[in-house]
Amino acid sequence: MSVVYLTADFGKLYKQQNYLIFENEEKGKDKIFPHRTEQIVIAGNINITTSALRLLMKHKINTIFINKNGKFNGKISFDETKNVFLRLRQYKLLEDEQFKLKFSKIITTAKLKNQLNFMKKIKRERKLKENALLQIARLEEIIKKVESAENVDQVRGYEGIGARYYFNIYKYGNIQDWAHFNGRTAHPPQDEVNAVLSFLYTLIYYRIDSAISLEGLDPFVGFMHSIDYGKKTLAFDLMEEFRVPLADTLTLSLFNLAILDKEDFREVEFSKDSYEFPLDTDTEQETGASKKGILLTSAGLRKVIGYFEKKLKEQIFYEPLNDSVHYVKIIREQVKQFKRVINGEQSVYKPLIIRR
Repeated sequence: MSVVYLTADFGKLYKQQNYLIFENEEKGKDKIFPHRTEQIVIAGNINITTSALRLLMKHKINTIFINKNGKFNGKISFDETKNVFLRLRQYKLLEDEQFKLKFSKIITTAKLKNQLNFMKKIKRERKLKENALLQIARLEEIIKKVESAENVDQVRGYEGIGARYYFNIYKYGNIQDWAHFNGRTAHPPQDEVNAVLSFLYTLIYYRIDSAISLEGLDPFVGFMHSIDYGKKTLAFDLMEEFRVPLADTLTLSLFNLAILDKEDFREVEFSKDSYEFPLDTDTEQETGASKKGILLTSAGLRKVIGYFEKKLKEQIFYEPLNDSVHYVKIIREQVKQFKRVINGEQSVYKPLIIRR
């Protein structure tokens, strides 16, 4: 089963016999087989016929709608869980401060260790010296402090400090002079590197959210990020360990291998309400009436999506299965593992830490 991405300034999705046709001026016609499709992500201005909607409903294909900026617009979902007992356990654990603190420490430590390992890789490859050593040492100290945190707010605070040290070195991983990066910005992205990072984080979020729904968990009940109306905090929690291996590394590769170029980006004037990127926990929301930002073009989106799918099929050694498996399976296995923790079948959640 695959995830299909449809991107176009103007396009049409319609039914033909027992399959779907996606038609747009740039790429012509693409055939989509429902029995092979798990999810469809639609970005841009694409019309869907009534017969196409019926076919999506017949095969229960979850369909996500985002605009070209990566902002979530809506979703057609068929993931209705019947496991009310599992969700009751989630709600009860929401009142367990020790469980929330322990889980938050585990997730944050994994994220920071992944960042630390990638920082060291950039330092080696770019032959960085004093400043890099200082930022690495500071992040190592933050990782130690996470373990002694007394509450979840402290953990989140250390996570934010660690992110600043990390991105101070991350910028040296980009070798393209035309692609700028002066620190993490997302509301809206202020440069080309941030535009790619924000979009990839969004794609990871949807993958995690889909896996959570398939396991019957409540995506709105997370334990590290603060719960809020309409906010799928569990998806935020479980995507943290995947940011570095799936988004941060891929972003630099797309620039350094000259897969992306200047023509794949556009400058956009955002209104106050149009530049929300709610899938990023490493930045603060900007304020103001309007602001300019950098986003991917339709062609750029297609490039990033294509290489993201290739990245998901990349195999790495996965210790819980003692085998090399692709990231698609790892995401599903990590969510299953978290479900076992909720059910009391496993005492401690074991996050994904990438060794370099």
